[in-house]
Amino acid sequence: MTDPQTEALERTAQVGIAALQRGAGAAARAAFQLIAASGRATPQIWLWLAQACDLQDDRAAVMANVARVLEGDPGNPYALVMAGEVQTRSGNDRAAVAWYERALNAAQGRQLPDDLVVRLNRAAAARDAAAKRFEQQLHGALAAGGIDPLAAGARFEEALQIVTGQSQPYLQQPTGFYYPRLPQIGFYDPADLAWTQALTDALPAIRAEAAAVLAAGSGVAPYVEAEPDRPNKGHALLADARWSAFHLYRGGVPIAEHAARCPATMAALAQAPLPQIAGTAPMALFSILAPHTHIPAHHGMLNTRLICHLPLIVPDNCRLRVGSETRDVRAGEVMLFDDSIEHEAWNDSDAPRAILLFEVWRPELTAAERRALTVMFESVAAYAPDQA
Repeated sequence: MTDPQTEALERTAQVGIAALQRGAGAAARAAFQLIAASGRATPQIWLWLAQACDLQDDRAAVMANVARVLEGDPGNPYALVMAGEVQTRSGNDRAAVAWYERALNAAQGRQLPDDLVVRLNRAAAARDAAAKRFEQQLHGALAAGGIDPLAAGARFEEALQIVTGQSQPYLQQPTGFYYPRLPQIGFYDPADLAWTQALTDALPAIRAEAAAVLAAGSGVAPYVEAEPDRPNKGHALLADARWSAFHLYRGGVPIAEHAARCPATMAALAQAPLPQIAGTAPMALFSILAPHTHIPAHHGMLNTRLICHLPLIVPDNCRLRVGSETRDVRAGEVMLFDDSIEHEAWNDSDAPRAILLFEVWRPELTAAERRALTVMFESVAAYAPDQA
């Protein structure tokens, strides 16, 4: 049986709701404040009180009541978007964007009423407009200070994209092993590493060997293969011949038949700082990507290595993204990158793309570190606990 106080509060709430519906902010506010004073306000009552204050454009009161809503219902999208709207009216773009982002994230995956969908769409547009104003102001300040972002270098340009919301930080996230204190660099400049010259010098011979492999078709297998004793990782191209490999080194040993077919390639690889890790490395292969094939974004296993691509047979419309930077893949232009940073590749042409792909030690690792890592990786590869 409902007690008299509860019945009275319910009647007061109905008065407040009716006042909200007709846009009478003062009457609605008075009703909900009575309930709040009783100490029995719920997050919904605080939300209605915030809406009443919003009708009166009492921004401080709106924010105070939104805070009470979020104490009991932290992901309430109505409260979050209302706070953003108040900050927009107050000209506080940065605060507004923070509230809008939180509201949009909180609304994901929910069934939303139509009126909330409208407000969230408006919030997204307001967020984008605020971001544009911030970007314009920032570029104006740089121009006034005599700063050309391009002249400041690629690192500053990337930072500018992050601070303006056009990009995000892309950090090393290796799936197998993380080595600390290494620089977070996506693409490396091959010109900084002397061994890459021998690779480009051998390009015509390596390309001819790759062309012969493609023409013969034998020895080529899907790049992503299931490991019988490990769980399926669900790669989109698992066992898919659209991304194929002709292995030259695999599991740390050369594939004798394949190596015999590609002597120039093997000779060029011998000039590179390939890891020599029993059971694991070197790793080298021709990577063949079929027309209109996308390798989805993923992370490599280790951040102690770099991946080298020597593009051999490359039609137009082939690209590689590492972190925030996307580059065209061009025949003969060595690409060296940290594959522990998110990366993906496309062949949007009508012809196959073939590259020589192999791993090398990161240049930042000392000789002592390489020796220690080699022993550690070999121990991991050989690990087999005694079976009682």
